[in-house]
Amino acid sequence: MSSIILLFLCLIVGVLLRRVPAFPSSSPVVLNQFIIHISLPALALYAIPEVKLDSTVLLPVGVAWICFVAAAAFFYTLGHMYGWSKKLIGCLILTAGLGNTSFVGFPIIEALYGQQGLQTAILVDLPGTFVVVSTLGIALAAYFSKGQPDFKAIGLKILTFPPFIVFMVAFAMNVANLHFSDDLKDVFNRLGSTVTPLALVSVGMQLRIERKSKHWRFLFLGLAFQLILAPLLIYVLYVLVLGARGPLVQVSILEAGMAPMITASIVAISYALKPRLASMMVGFGIPLSFITLAIWYLLVQGL
Repeated sequence: MSSIILLFLCLIVGVLLRRVPAFPSSSPVVLNQFIIHISLPALALYAIPEVKLDSTVLLPVGVAWICFVAAAAFFYTLGHMYGWSKKLIGCLILTAGLGNTSFVGFPIIEALYGQQGLQTAILVDLPGTFVVVSTLGIALAAYFSKGQPDFKAIGLKILTFPPFIVFMVAFAMNVANLHFSDDLKDVFNRLGSTVTPLALVSVGMQLRIERKSKHWRFLFLGLAFQLILAPLLIYVLYVLVLGARGPLVQVSILEAGMAPMITASIVAISYALKPRLASMMVGFGIPLSFITLAIWYLLVQGL
């Protein structure tokens, strides 16, 4: 419950800080850069060396990759049909194609399924969502932020993205069965835990409710995909096609329906991909997701 309170509190704090002169308009940019260069790399160093790699990871890890590719196909097709700008398409793919599988997902899954469910949620998040946003997410952001794709520049963006660099180091440590000391893990955990409060404060500082905003219909469409279509897709593939059952599949479906990923919205904002829409996706998506997740939880209990 404390994690859920933290989510809403930080959003509200961010909204209020807009009125404080000591926090200039560039504050969200500074917070986002701290998250990308410090918080996310620390989180990777804390968690990834400890993840157990075996055949059971395939279904949970596949959630983020499947949903992101589906979002790319869905929004690119709609964008081409209706003549949307590249920045709008990129923003929707990033924010609707990646769920908040950790900072919203972890406390919810742990409350519903305990430690065993949390282990599955970690598999959805770290080798899945985290790697997707560090690779395909950065590539997509670089592509849609430019008029013409520069594949050399996109590759350089991925290779120089701090969380991706650290992920590769952490993954190599996992394969080599190397581990940090408990003291260092505690340091990384403390630094990594700053992602949620800083990111939500940043989002809150940029969140503005504009009744006449042109983003409302895109917000509705993006949240409909993230909260309804994405978990439905995982249900169809895992349950109806593959015939999988049990808590692992239930957690995978719920994780697919989490609110939009905070980090993905930060990447969209950093690349100037409709920053206000990206903030709205997180700001409105988090409270709405509690309603849709409750419905999905009831639906998957028979699996």
